[in-house]
Amino acid sequence: MARVRGAGEGSRGLLAGAVADGVFKALLGAAFLVGAGELGEWLGVSTALVLAAGAALLIGGVIEVGQVRRRPMGTVLPLMVAYDVGWALLTAVALFVARQGGDLGGELWIGYQIVAPLVLVALLARAEPEVSGRVGS
Repeated sequence: MARVRGAGEGSRGLLAGAVADGVFKALLGAAFLVGAGELGEWLGVSTALVLAAGAALLIGGVIEVGQVRRRPMGTVLPLMVAYDVGWALLTAVALFVARQGGDLGGELWIGYQIVAPLVLVALLARAEPEVSGRVGS
């Protein structure tokens, strides 16, 4: 009988990396929540925005950990790469704006932290679940 390749067969390292990505987001979110006042001052944004970003990262990270275990790596990896590329590009833009003396850099960066994790988990939730085990029993 044919078997569909599951996350446990040959892609354990990818799964571990995907889970670690979600754990990192959750821990970063918790750190944002704990240090919201100081981080907000440093970035030049309101504490409320940092708290919103912390909550989004924490919730998104926890959901991501659960979702990546149930989704094919062929779906998970492109979404994670898109998230990280978006983060890197937006960080570069935010740094450029901040170096030019603009106030918008911190708001752009923290805004990405609010929106992107929730978009990522929404897309993961809509993706087809991993098919494993026997096909056509």
